[in-house]
Amino acid sequence: SCKSCLKNINCQSRIRNLLIPTLNLVNKQFAMTYQFKIKLKDIYYPIVWRRVLVPSDFTFEEFNEVIQIAFGWENMHMYFFSPKGYRSKPMIESVPELNEFFEMINEGYLNVETTLLSEIFVSEKMKFTYIYDYGDDWNHQITLEKILTNDEIEKPVLLKGEGACPPEDSGGPYGYSMLKEKLADKKHPDHKDMKEWMGLRPRQNWDETAFD
Repeated sequence: SCKSCLKNINCQSRIRNLLIPTLNLVNKQFAMTYQFKIKLKDIYYPIVWRRVLVPSDFTFEEFNEVIQIAFGWENMHMYFFSPKGYRSKPMIESVPELNEFFEMINEGYLNVETTLLSEIFVSEKMKFTYIYDYGDDWNHQITLEKILTNDEIEKPVLLKGEGACPPEDSGGPYGYSMLKEKLADKKHPDHKDMKEWMGLRPRQNWDETAFD
């Protein structure tokens, strides 16, 4: 009978194997493409931003990798996503394996490894925040410009951008502005040291407008 069949572990496994491809096909049919504009806040002259296409079924962990590559970061530090930065929820970050205690104190947090973009981004013009490096606090404003329902992609695409990515560990927006002043002033006492720290050759200058 059907009831006795469902009690059989092997039978349940066969049913599950039949259902999984069907569920994946349904998810695939509803997959969309998101067009994001991501701007690095508090950086001016020039501003630093990127426009990317990303599959809507990407996780936030994968989205982090897209942002890192698009800007030119080196993925060396911790990060999180949230509506407006610190103290705004839901906060989407990498979390350790949850235990009973951690679940209690971690209410309002989501895991980057399992949370999909489509679970958060539901309408065009929606904004979100990505903060990279808790020491330097590089604050990126994410804007969902378009939801492309008839233009599905499998891999992210970098469409456009402007401005060079600041060097890692350069002290956040304020530290970066100070760094640029020292690099631009050959008479500054720290000029030579900063060029060496940046890995620049003696006659090579830092191009803050560079975008590849």
